[in-house]
Amino acid sequence: MRRSRVTIQNHTEEAALFKRRALFTFAVVVILISILLSNLYYLQVTSHTDYQTRANENRVRVIPVAPNRGLIFDRNNNIVANNLPVYSLEMIPEKVANLEHIIAELGKLFPLEEGFIEDTQERLKYHRRFKAFTLIKQLSEKQVAKFSINQHKFPGLSIAAGLNRYYPQGESLTHLLGYVARINSKDREKISIDDKEGMYAATNQIGKQGIEKFYEDILHGIPGSTEEEVNNRGRVIRTLKHIPPEAGRDLQLTIDITLQNKAIELLQGRRGAVVALDPNNGEILAMVSSPSYDPNLFVQGISSRNYSNLLNSTQKPLINRATQGQYAPASTVKPLLALAGLEHNFVTDKTKIWDPGFWQIPNVERKYRDWKRWGHGWVDLYTSVAHSCDIYFYDLAYKMGIQNIADFMQPFGFGESTGIDIHEESSAILPDKGWKRARYNQPWYIGDTISIGIGQGYWTATPIQLAYSTSILATKGQRFRPHLLKQVIGEPETNASSNLAPIKLKNEANWNIISNAMYQTAHKYGGSAYSLFKDSPYKAAVKSGTGQVFGIAEDAQYDEETVQEHLKDNALFVGWAPYNNPKIAVAVVLENAGWGSANAGPIAKGMFDSYLLDN
Repeated sequence: MRRSRVTIQNHTEEAALFKRRALFTFAVVVILISILLSNLYYLQVTSHTDYQTRANENRVRVIPVAPNRGLIFDRNNNIVANNLPVYSLEMIPEKVANLEHIIAELGKLFPLEEGFIEDTQERLKYHRRFKAFTLIKQLSEKQVAKFSINQHKFPGLSIAAGLNRYYPQGESLTHLLGYVARINSKDREKISIDDKEGMYAATNQIGKQGIEKFYEDILHGIPGSTEEEVNNRGRVIRTLKHIPPEAGRDLQLTIDITLQNKAIELLQGRRGAVVALDPNNGEILAMVSSPSYDPNLFVQGISSRNYSNLLNSTQKPLINRATQGQYAPASTVKPLLALAGLEHNFVTDKTKIWDPGFWQIPNVERKYRDWKRWGHGWVDLYTSVAHSCDIYFYDLAYKMGIQNIADFMQPFGFGESTGIDIHEESSAILPDKGWKRARYNQPWYIGDTISIGIGQGYWTATPIQLAYSTSILATKGQRFRPHLLKQVIGEPETNASSNLAPIKLKNEANWNIISNAMYQTAHKYGGSAYSLFKDSPYKAAVKSGTGQVFGIAEDAQYDEETVQEHLKDNALFVGWAPYNNPKIAVAVVLENAGWGSANAGPIAKGMFDSYLLDN
């Protein structure tokens, strides 16, 4: 017989157990709700702005809009840097049913590169089908017209227009204008350092050299933006807001394009440089470096082959000879040396010395030869400048010493940059004892000073320095920093800011003595430039120079017929006109051309004629 189980219930203990379980459950619920509320507070309050921004970034897309680059004009309002429309062919991939067929039809309108289909298909792999895709980057106007007529045959394809930098003068202004080109990693680093990433968000080009680089901040403009609402796949739903870009400001330069082209014509493709400026305000009227190159090659990206040809050319077209070329100034600085001699009382305008064709340092056997081997006889300051007598200046340099020469020449712009408004400028060399010790760890010798007396030896100058120093002589000590910018259009001209402290002489009459000596060079019979200016309707003050490229032995003669072309003398010429009312100062350097007055002189005369007579 089976017995029934008897259950004894303890209601008190059961109630206590239930209470413990209920409290535990309630505590868990409270904790979970607290966590939920805490997270909710974090999301809705603490991180509200952050998550709202993320949501908006997913919902709203901001597209930067590139500004139009400022234009550049010459002093007579001829445009020298323009923005021209450029056309590309774009495609919406999702609207094109048969890509190969479309491209085959395009090939009937204009030629396509070999492998165009394969290249296009490869690029499309990483492109969203509803976004515009560039099929062809640049189309000619004829190609645009052809496509427009046949556009009904090409669903999903359309012409897109943009602006590209264009230099209508081609090679004429390359070294002063510079060019724009694609932004590279070095440019990106500079943009990042300057905290200007936002300025270039919509731009892939930047000024690389010359005016384009120096005034990049003015020319570039301020980008705009377009806000678009998009769905989760990035497709545009609507446009929310559009902020138009602010175009870059236009520049007017001091350059006279007519005079610039005249300088190019006179150079005839020879290696060298011509600088012409207004001595009354420092405005550069023409600045040519020859040979040059077409800056338009760089705008869309120059090919490796073309760039290699420019880089490796023996003619060195990439160098701006006008501001970077360093040449022995030769006899062009003799007027300044004579002025230094007058100021330091080593000579007067009546001091005469005997020139037998050579000069010797006291108690030294070596003879320093004059260019005229039989000598000039008795010469004073006027004839020594006009006839370019070397002996007079050997003697003067010996008397003055190198430090007097260097200290006097520095305010005339030698040995330092002129401050012209492009970055590509060399300071060249104005030597003294300290310079030689620092450069070669050698003492300065008296023979070094003698060479400096005729603008040779260690002394080098750029054509812009020669033009600048000549302009100071023309204005009797007034100094105006050479500059290319006349004004930012719509703003005042910049001339006033170019004034520098004038050079004051102990005896102001010395200016007239030197000017008269340079006048005699052009207009007195026997002057080295007399044949050039004897029939000129205006009066000029000039000085020629012939710079040795290599040294020759004491008793050796320079034979132009046997010397290799790259070792021939450089031809130099400086001056201003009209003599009593200077309006233009010119410096000319011709590499390996020989005699200065015969080769560089006609170029300077042509520049004077063009500016004073043709105008």
